[in-house]
Amino acid sequence: MANPPPSAAPLDADAHTVPDAEAASAPVFDRRHAWLIAAMIVTFMIINFADKSVLGLAAVPIMAELNISNSTYGAISSSFSILFSLSGLVVGFVSARISSRVLLFTMAMLWAVAQLPVLVMASVSTLVAGRVLLGAAEGPATSMSMHALYKWFPLDRRGLPSALQISGAALGTLIAAPVVTWLITSFGWRSAFAALAVTSVVWSAIWWKVGRDGPYGAARPARDRAARDRAAHTGAAPAPPQQRLPYRRLLTNGTVIGSIAGAFGASWAMALSHAWLPVYLRTQLGLTPGTAATLISAIAAFSLVLLLSVSPLVDFLNRRGVSTRWSSGVPQGIAVMAAGVAMAALSFADGQVLAIVLLALAFGGHAIVFPLHYMTTAAVVPPLQRGALFGIVAASGTLPNLIAPYLTGHMLDSADSQSAGYTSAFLLTAAVMLLTGLVALLTIRPERDARRLGLVEDSAA
Repeated sequence: MANPPPSAAPLDADAHTVPDAEAASAPVFDRRHAWLIAAMIVTFMIINFADKSVLGLAAVPIMAELNISNSTYGAISSSFSILFSLSGLVVGFVSARISSRVLLFTMAMLWAVAQLPVLVMASVSTLVAGRVLLGAAEGPATSMSMHALYKWFPLDRRGLPSALQISGAALGTLIAAPVVTWLITSFGWRSAFAALAVTSVVWSAIWWKVGRDGPYGAARPARDRAARDRAAHTGAAPAPPQQRLPYRRLLTNGTVIGSIAGAFGASWAMALSHAWLPVYLRTQLGLTPGTAATLISAIAAFSLVLLLSVSPLVDFLNRRGVSTRWSSGVPQGIAVMAAGVAMAALSFADGQVLAIVLLALAFGGHAIVFPLHYMTTAAVVPPLQRGALFGIVAASGTLPNLIAPYLTGHMLDSADSQSAGYTSAFLLTAAVMLLTGLVALLTIRPERDARRLGLVEDSAA
């Protein structure tokens, strides 16, 4: 295959591989408002992950007050994901017809409502009801907030904003762990749920004022029709329609499969972290609530450093002409596999210091997968279908949220000891991560798949 001419732009992680119609119109980059939107979306993600973490942080007092078993607690935690993937899928498909402003506002308001049942009456049923509603409202959160973010940043400026958006997960844990733990120990575990409800309402009010859609979003069908009507009236040549491809072709290419696999492995570890890591630190390592919260925050800080270091490096490498496979695909597979190795070694660690290091690697080292798997997916999908594909990838990649918490609780109750139960859970998680990381390593090839889908011209043609 002939080399591209020197003037050709390198293939970038998002749409240097995809001829984006929005780039042709060269919208003006509003730096100030774009970064305001980025700040709002990072805050949105912080609240999102604080909501996810609150049950795990309050698990010990909740289990004691309601006298529930590990399996029951695991089922409550897993109930969060009953509608999580389905809602992410559905909202992804309707995102082309509803503005990001409305979608994110509605989600955040539902988060507030989801905290209310347990404040009225604390029971297993109200905990399940609140978690199911919260899961349904948070299912599309990551994919749709990333979609909203991409509407404000041009194609070669998305690495750092993507990392910051995903860093909301680390920041949510970093901030939530000490704050929520303080609320629980000082005012009771219900106070944490109430505080998160108020926070969601405040964010929603601000977002409604500032959260309009940006100029880099895919045009809606109604706008396309209006443009064709104006062209017919003036006699000008109409703009070419934005490209669409069958979803079967998009979902069966190696890059999308590998991106889903990497996210699946990373999400398994994250689901285990949200549901069981606080309990493990207190019951197995003997840490106090405050020390456990500090350690969880330290792991989140490690994830944040990785996120803020790797994604800008990806943008730099792409601008230097490094292929997206090596800048974004290979790191996903390596990160998941390395975290899986640490997870397997965790059960055999001798000494608390080594255990803490392995905990950081196992539960924080996979963080870079989440921004990168969106970037590699976006590289092989037309912009008009980006929201729907993000919804599908998020729904598939986050299925471990439904499986891992309950399965871990069942292992704990059926094992000879809790220590043996955690060993089994960690080894299973390691096996899942090693397998999915290997799939990601071998199959994510955005340039190749973009050519096969006809999204870029083959220079040998």
